[in-house]
Amino acid sequence: MEQIQPQQRRVADQVFQESLEELEDILQESSTEEEKIPQMHTITATEVELDQELTNIDLAALEDAVADIEQYLEEKRKTK
Repeated sequence: MEQIQPQQRRVADQVFQESLEELEDILQESSTEEEKIPQMHTITATEVELDQELTNIDLAALEDAVADIEQYLEEKRKTK
């Protein structure tokens, strides 16, 4: 029984070392993947101005457009 215990320890040590090597490989892969992540796009002043122009929609004009579309769709339904 005394001979089995050192052998089991060697096998357990070998398995542990292999696991550590696998973990090291995984960590190296993930660190190289992080390096490949592209940088975020920075917004320029022109893009901000364009966004502001798009959000400054005339609510009354939008309501008129919706009403026109609804009228068109209703007339189309009546003709069918």
